[in-house]
Amino acid sequence: QVQLVESGGGLVQAGGSLRLSCAASGSTISIYGMGWYRQAPGKQRELVATISTTGNTNYADSVKGRFTISRDNAENTVYLQMNSLKLEDTAVYYCKGARGLNTYWGQGTQVTVSS
Repeated sequence: QVQLVESGGGLVQAGGSLRLSCAASGSTISIYGMGWYRQAPGKQRELVATISTTGNTNYADSVKGRFTISRDNAENTVYLQMNSLKLEDTAVYYCKGARGLNTYWGQGTQVTVSS
């Protein structure tokens, strides 16, 4: 079982950048597919980006070219670099780890983009 803790959220102006971190404990993330998801008020949780155990990445169309997901297995951490932030990126961002039928979520970190 893996425990996930997100950090790095905050308030940023449109056009700015933030880097989110997802620190894992209890297990090595090297065996987990990892991902970032977000949920805006009144909306369903949606996929932002995923990274496989082999480093293959996948992005939602809305963030392609602006966000980058990466993993540092030695640090047991997954990152989400977010550039050129837009108002519509405002949401709670969640880290997810998945292996087989098992899925683990962090508690989320708030990202608020202001004009």
